[in-house]
Amino acid sequence: MVSIALTDWLAAIRLRTLPLAMSSVLCGALLAELNGYGDSTILYWSIFTAVSLQIFSNLANDYGDACNGADHHGRQGPPRMVAAGRISAKAMRGALWLFGLVCCSSGLYLLAQALPNLNAAVGTWLGWLLLGVGCLAAAFYYTAGSRPYGYRGWGDGAVFLFFGLIGVLGTEYLHAGLLNQDSWMAAAGLGLWCSMVLNLNNMRDIESDLAAEKYTLAARLGLPCAKAYHSLMALFAWLLWWAWLPLGQGYLIIFSGVATMWHLYWLYSDHTLFTLDKLLPQWSLTVLAWVALLWLMCV
Repeated sequence: MVSIALTDWLAAIRLRTLPLAMSSVLCGALLAELNGYGDSTILYWSIFTAVSLQIFSNLANDYGDACNGADHHGRQGPPRMVAAGRISAKAMRGALWLFGLVCCSSGLYLLAQALPNLNAAVGTWLGWLLLGVGCLAAAFYYTAGSRPYGYRGWGDGAVFLFFGLIGVLGTEYLHAGLLNQDSWMAAAGLGLWCSMVLNLNNMRDIESDLAAEKYTLAARLGLPCAKAYHSLMALFAWLLWWAWLPLGQGYLIIFSGVATMWHLYWLYSDHTLFTLDKLLPQWSLTVLAWVALLWLMCV
């Protein structure tokens, strides 16, 4: 009999990935706050919408990988609930409909709170609605559907786009109605850091993904090159943060540099899959801690 235990659903939700969604929104809100456009209501609903969308994406990933055979018994890492028989495919589809509805409802409420304050035109409303639909579709078709784009190596770019450019700059715009000319550097830096989390996951799963014909970028590169690619993302992200940080905040870039080097040290010093899995939540929390530190020191 399929279990419906709370622990199974928490495992499917993947709590350790949620800090990234919060980091993206908090970074965008910080950019707005630095220009005098703080709004606690918009911030709250932005976080709620982003976290709901991340949960929807994680559930879709669990469901899609099970349907496409990627979560077979030889897979490394935490067990996936549908493939393990802990949650039925029917129950997971129900959860997807539920969280899809939550995402739509909270997203519409967020727009209703933010756009009237910006005197947004009809075209702006339509643009944001289409963007919301696009975010839901991207979250679902990453590993679900007949032609999931995550199986063809496009996942890294999607994370950079949605967690970095769209997540950060979109949040800033909903707060302020405009974008600072330097905001793209912070958005790109955060997007690269978030892509590093996905790359850690994909490096851990290289062998099982190849067996399931899931050709992520890490699987295409192989582990040594995937680690080099990981290091390049870390370097470019650090340079972007260095370029964006205001003068007089040099100690922050030293902190981010030390955190990055410590992360890369563990990546190269231990070649076990267990280490890759352990680094994933650590780096996710590091990204959130970085954004929290920026709030503390820059606002």
